[in-house]
Amino acid sequence: MNELSAPRNGVEPARRSPAVLVVDDEADLRELLALTLVRLGLDVDGAESLARAREFLSRQRYALVLTDMRLPDGVGLDLVREVAQGKWRDTPPIAVITAFGSPENAVAALKAGAFDYLTKPVDLEQLRLLVRSALREGPDRADRPRGSESGAAALARLQGESASMRQLRAMIERLGHSMAPVAIRGESGSGKELVARAIHECSARSAAPFVAVNCGAIPETLMEAEFFGYRKGAFTGADRDRDGFFQAAAGGTLFLDEVAELPLAMQVKLLRAIQERRVRRVGATGEEPVDVRLLSATHQDLGKLVAGGRFRQDLFYRLNVIELRVPPLRERADDIPLIADALLGRIAERSGERRAHLSADAEAALRRHPFPGNVRELENVLERAVALATEAQLQPIDLMLPQPEVDLLLEPEPAEPSTSPSMPSTPSTSTSSAPSLAAAAAEVNAAVEPVEPDFPAEVADARPFTLDSGVPSDLAAYLDALEREAIRAALARTGHNRTAAAQLLGLTFRQLRYRMHRLGLR
Repeated sequence: MNELSAPRNGVEPARRSPAVLVVDDEADLRELLALTLVRLGLDVDGAESLARAREFLSRQRYALVLTDMRLPDGVGLDLVREVAQGKWRDTPPIAVITAFGSPENAVAALKAGAFDYLTKPVDLEQLRLLVRSALREGPDRADRPRGSESGAAALARLQGESASMRQLRAMIERLGHSMAPVAIRGESGSGKELVARAIHECSARSAAPFVAVNCGAIPETLMEAEFFGYRKGAFTGADRDRDGFFQAAAGGTLFLDEVAELPLAMQVKLLRAIQERRVRRVGATGEEPVDVRLLSATHQDLGKLVAGGRFRQDLFYRLNVIELRVPPLRERADDIPLIADALLGRIAERSGERRAHLSADAEAALRRHPFPGNVRELENVLERAVALATEAQLQPIDLMLPQPEVDLLLEPEPAEPSTSPSMPSTPSTSTSSAPSLAAAAAEVNAAVEPVEPDFPAEVADARPFTLDSGVPSDLAAYLDALEREAIRAALARTGHNRTAAAQLLGLTFRQLRYRMHRLGLR
């Protein structure tokens, strides 16, 4: 074992192995930790106070720092902040040793920048796992190759140049060099799993497995076996030993998607696994250590679930050490063209068809759409548009967005000259000053014989199509029938000249085409 002493005469001793600094005022614990670390092939220095630790850090390069929380001349949290903020020549991973039953200290340290934590009495197997993880994250981590995909490539998949996305990518890079649990919060379809994968790829664990679990898709009776594994014969059908999610993610990252869906009974078991870093397989008598980084995500407000008694507060604090919010698509509308272009490229690659592109009008329509389903909804819209469009350049009509968005965003097209001799001379009308469809229908019906409206059976008693005779049982069907009648009457008036009919109704040609498509008119 190396002697625990400070460098003499300001000269840094020669090191053939990675060095670890142990900061603790208990000499026996320093000795125990040093013996364990030396057996792992490491050099060890020991410091009994913050002042001594700072002296070491000013002269020596370390692969890892271990510090107690309570020291004679201060608290270890101060040292965590100094190391995390790069006060010394290097920024080595720093882990804290906290008293058993003091999770608040561990959470505070992780938020301050600690790499990980240990609880007293120190479990030596957990110490070994922590050291192995820390050495992968040491000061020379930039010189080591990552896994199958680089962190830069993972970040590139998070499309967008808005301020919120640049901030998100910067935070992901920082979180990659920590073991702190991260709770990813965002709406459905916003890309929470993509963010979790990026955190994993930006870490030294990128070569190890990334295991994603949808907590809402596992039957409650199978949860314990799925998470922790089981032994042969543990229950009917258990014909062999099987690993759970924790074992499958060994050395890597376990991502708990929709963690709010976990039942309370499973929350208790998960909390113990996180605190003890050990799991017990179903049917086993002993526990086994696990080395995983936990990430979680939900579209629900965990704070409200805690207040309502549906989520354990202690588990919430364990998982929510660092909260990362994924902005919804409507908050970064300027990113939509860039995201859409990437999605169209992906769609073309999957289908083997020619690549589609958005027209300026289609881009404008997408920017205005609120996208409650976020990026997932955008991808579905584009998939449908590419499948149904007849041209490579997608128009707003191809997107088939909900009617209000299409009507507001389409620019009026110049009206084509009428080919019908019966077309009256009427001034061009903009959409902003256009009469309602009901008013247009009244104007048309005053001049021509009305066409029998195609009312559904459930609204047949609502004729004539005014609200004076009562309230229809199906308002949507009633309005569709009214709109269908107005369009048919306009087409009859203009000899089925769609451009002229659109002008008569105060619509653009594309708006009329969209309405006819929606109502099944040809």
